[in-house]
Amino acid sequence: MDLSQISSGSTGIVHGNGGVVSNNEQDEAKQNLNQVINSIQKVLGLLHQLYLTVSSFNMASQLPLLERINAVVSELDNLQRLSDNCKIQVPVEVLNLIDDGKNPDEFTRDVLNSCIARNQITKGKTDAFKGLRRHILEELEEAFPDEVEAYREIRATSAAESKRLAQAQSILPNGDVKVKSEQ
Repeated sequence: MDLSQISSGSTGIVHGNGGVVSNNEQDEAKQNLNQVINSIQKVLGLLHQLYLTVSSFNMASQLPLLERINAVVSELDNLQRLSDNCKIQVPVEVLNLIDDGKNPDEFTRDVLNSCIARNQITKGKTDAFKGLRRHILEELEEAFPDEVEAYREIRATSAAESKRLAQAQSILPNGDVKVKSEQ
């Protein structure tokens, strides 16, 4: 998720791994990322100025050259400090694609296509099991109609109880739990 897409509501989300992300942490992460981006842009500007100074170098431009080198080093140091507060994990595959001169969006596209393919396979398996379950219930209903009716009543009661518990605990459909942030 892009940090610019983080909503600012009054609730956080407890993810399946147990980590809670509060709005203050989200705002701080956005601010840290923006500081790193601004520092990167400043470094790029300084490198451009340095390039211009080097490309037209003469003895009179030695002092401006040294000042620009020092400014680049200083801003790189600042960038390093800012990046320590920015917790972004970049997959090694993306870095390899960039090193190879390729577009990192290819990695994203490949991951999404892989997820779609696995999702379709899983959906096919789920549909197959639903069909098997339906077929078995039909066969059992012919042989044991009373027991199947009792089974269906138990399933309906159990499903209603599970739904009631999920609503009481504010469980999201994906299994995450909605919690109020402390403010």
